[in-house]
Amino acid sequence: MKITYFQDTDTLYLEFNNNPIVETQEINENTLVDLDQQGNICAITLEHAKSLTDLNAFSLETIVAPT
Repeated sequence: MKITYFQDTDTLYLEFNNNPIVETQEINENTLVDLDQQGNICAITLEHAKSLTDLNAFSLETIVAPT
């Protein structure tokens, strides 16, 4: 997974895998979802990211399943 913020355009790009993108669906005027051949989400693009997210507070948390 890769997260890229383009400061010059205020765009946040969340890339989940490297599968070839065959379709992009517009969810709303600020959100695009890229899909692969099987309809799986490959990436999400958020325009005007500063107004939609808290870019200054990013965290990643992994929850380990009990054994």
